[in-house]
Amino acid sequence: MLLILSTTAGSNLELGRKVEEAAGKKGIPASVLDLSELRIPLFCMRDFEAGPGADYPQLHQQILDADALWIAAPEYNGSTPPNLTSAIAWMSTTGDDFREMFAGLPVALSTHSGGGGQKVLSAMRMQFSHLGATVIGREPVSYTHLRAHETREDGGWGRVGVKKKCG
Repeated sequence: MLLILSTTAGSNLELGRKVEEAAGKKGIPASVLDLSELRIPLFCMRDFEAGPGADYPQLHQQILDADALWIAAPEYNGSTPPNLTSAIAWMSTTGDDFREMFAGLPVALSTHSGGGGQKVLSAMRMQFSHLGATVIGREPVSYTHLRAHETREDGGWGRVGVKKKCG
């Protein structure tokens, strides 16, 4: 099963739903998880004893059950969204199966960002590679000046809706 993890409820969630739709047309079972709906507190060692929150087991189990992961995340100040960074920090410090969660897991990266998104894609590529995931080569990028249902016609980095690059 392809787990599509959107870190925000806006354009990246819409992008994730487009990926889910495209996967369905190809017969690939897929599910979207909106990370912004989960109440997972900011990771901080000072508050570690309080734990990752009641919604964390849902995220943890879905990643363990996934055959592949697709991340749709905007660029925040030249890097990853805080909720993604925090969720990964919780995963790396709780449980005994952290390396198992990501070892060899195919991970596709995508973004819909106002600033172009290349920095978040680079940051996620570095982080997920460090975790042992197999990060897929090209990343679909959706730019703010395009609506989520439009595609770049110049054959650039990818196409919103994952028309050809991921099929």
